[in-house]
Amino acid sequence: MLRRIAELALHRPRALLVLSLIAVVAMGAVGFGAFGKLQAGGFEDPDAPSSRARTLIADKFGGEDNLVLLVRADGGSASLKSAPVREAGEKLTKELRESEQVSHVSSYWDAGGSALTSRDGSQALVLAHVKGDSSQVADRTEEITDEWSGDQGPVEVRAGGGAALNNDISGQVSKDLAVAESIAVPLTLVLLVVAFGSFVAALLPLAIGLIAILGTFAELFVLGSITDVSVFSVNLTTALGLGLGIDYGLLIVSRFRERLSEGDEVGDALRTTVTTAGRTIAFSAATVVAALAALLLFPPFFLRSFAYAGIGVVAIAALAALIVVPALLAVLGHRVNKGRLPWAEAVRRPDAPVWGRLARTVMRRPVLTALPVLAVLLLAASPLLGARFGMPDERVLPEDAQSRQVSSVLEKEFPGSSTEAAQVVTTAGVPRDALDAYAGRISRLDGVARVEASSGLHVDGKAAPAGRAQAALGTADAELINVVPEAGSTAEERQDVVREVRDLEAPGTGEALVGGRDAQLVDTKASIGDRLPGAIGMVVGSTFVLLFLFTGSVLQPLRALVLNAVSLTASIGAMVWIFQEGHLSSVLGFTEMPMDTSMTVLMFCIVFGLSMDYEVFVTSRIKELHDGGADNATAVTRGLSRTGRIVTMAAGLLAVSFFAFATSEISFLQMFGLGSGLAILIDAVAVRGVLVPAAMRLLGRGAWYAPRVLRRLHGRVGLEESGGRPGTEPGRYDSQQPEAGKAREQRPRGETQGEAQAPTGAGV
Repeated sequence: MLRRIAELALHRPRALLVLSLIAVVAMGAVGFGAFGKLQAGGFEDPDAPSSRARTLIADKFGGEDNLVLLVRADGGSASLKSAPVREAGEKLTKELRESEQVSHVSSYWDAGGSALTSRDGSQALVLAHVKGDSSQVADRTEEITDEWSGDQGPVEVRAGGGAALNNDISGQVSKDLAVAESIAVPLTLVLLVVAFGSFVAALLPLAIGLIAILGTFAELFVLGSITDVSVFSVNLTTALGLGLGIDYGLLIVSRFRERLSEGDEVGDALRTTVTTAGRTIAFSAATVVAALAALLLFPPFFLRSFAYAGIGVVAIAALAALIVVPALLAVLGHRVNKGRLPWAEAVRRPDAPVWGRLARTVMRRPVLTALPVLAVLLLAASPLLGARFGMPDERVLPEDAQSRQVSSVLEKEFPGSSTEAAQVVTTAGVPRDALDAYAGRISRLDGVARVEASSGLHVDGKAAPAGRAQAALGTADAELINVVPEAGSTAEERQDVVREVRDLEAPGTGEALVGGRDAQLVDTKASIGDRLPGAIGMVVGSTFVLLFLFTGSVLQPLRALVLNAVSLTASIGAMVWIFQEGHLSSVLGFTEMPMDTSMTVLMFCIVFGLSMDYEVFVTSRIKELHDGGADNATAVTRGLSRTGRIVTMAAGLLAVSFFAFATSEISFLQMFGLGSGLAILIDAVAVRGVLVPAAMRLLGRGAWYAPRVLRRLHGRVGLEESGGRPGTEPGRYDSQQPEAGKAREQRPRGETQGEAQAPTGAGV
């Protein structure tokens, strides 16, 4: 197929380019509508008990309180009981109740609302539930906040709670990503020109990236019309589209220029490029897709959306690199080197002597050179042993964010506030005696300050009569019970309370569902944690199969997976050290907190896929040389010499995009950007430059081993280039390296791929 693509690009390049242009214009027109289809939120499991509780509370009691309006009397100098302040508070409460956008409003200025006041009596709360799905809640919260926040005559109003917090995070993320892209994109363009040494050649990766981004936007429009898709998938689309455009563009353009520099005609150079670099790109794309597909296993649509976007952008980038770029190269020919810069000859050289010397040094003393690198990476990974995982809360925001300031005031000035309460809702009515007994048991749990139920107020097993507010918590077919935590309790302690409440036998005949923010956190971590082994197994299994089909060896996939795990754990461990333990917090300006569960999983899948991307780049060239007759040491040395510059340039350019996220004021974006960029650089330099040649030297001839039955299987289904030995440019390698022919003749027969039989190619 790759040979046919090359012939089509050579004989019908302009027709291919015209059809591609029409497709790109159509995708751009469709993709423009994607932004109206995407949604905010999506961090929770929709089938979790807390999600079911939220739905039931909305149906029976008007919904959970997701908006907190903190009202302060005239900067704190006036009393909440003064006439002007009281009138302003009553007006705020009345207009919120009359709004169709909210329900279940409770206020300090209601009868019996005295508990919603601060220690010093200068601040009060108005609580409400903003109705709608995640996008509607975001829009409505923004309208309410814009209308009521700030000075309102004798009072100052600030917005907090879950809805305002999510809006602040989304708004800050949008601003930060715009800043990051404004830094990364121009810098990447400059570095591309430097890397290629030619303006024309540097534009080809951008063409791949542009096609991938527009095509994926069209895909997101279609998917967003069918299911929930997160708005954050747009940012992954642009970052990954540009990054893969650079990766695939560097590989295919560098191979084409290499063949031209060695005397090939344009047609021969293009055929060799498409059948060698094209095969590498196809397998590379498959490994990245396999890693990102694991995100589909997780229930929160926030994570699934990154799979939608990631798989789309990888597939479209690969198609652009395999179809559009060959047509462009056929039209350009030698003009691909137009616009040369003074250093063009240096970067056009096929070999990178530094990488060749490094590989030879490592292979002479593999243990001595690899152990220090391995020790450093394992030391960087060690903080993972103490890792704790959570979900975003107000601490991810900068300290001047309004919703974070409100959360801080609630914690300090409203001890025992019901805003942190877990909410237990029953699916059926409960007799009063059973309700009293159940609420009493909950009130005796460690970490519980009080329990509010329709039957009364319970503290440490003792009950007091219900007030008007508590009486409204019961209906004929459901009961709502507020479990208020002790003042100053930590998130971990509140989550323990949720688990202990769930362990209690439900009252009456129905089921008792626990909701609230801490219950959502417990459920989300459990939902992701339960599926994580399956996701890892899916990634490892699919990657092993793909690399076996690529190499014909069972040891090469194992070696790749082990080394990839080392670099990945080292980078995530470093993020634990920085973000959980608080190192560099003064430099980056964040508040230390547990690792963000969703972003850690996302980083794992993306970095794993990109690392395998570079694995395929390097292994492809090593295998070509090995299949062409080179001994293992020569194949590794020359393979790294030929691919080292491409991998490091691609990794460096992609790392720039990720490191730009460090400018963010959202800590989980900083973590994702720094962790991903660091992992890519570790993989490109430490793993590809040192650990791969060391492992290949230690494995020796066994590096290409496969059992006889698997060798026969690979002979039937393994994918090789057609038309001669794969990628060896027939006759070239042996003529340049006479010892290779001798090595091939003297190689003993054994059970290793490429050694048990003559090099495969046209016969497969």
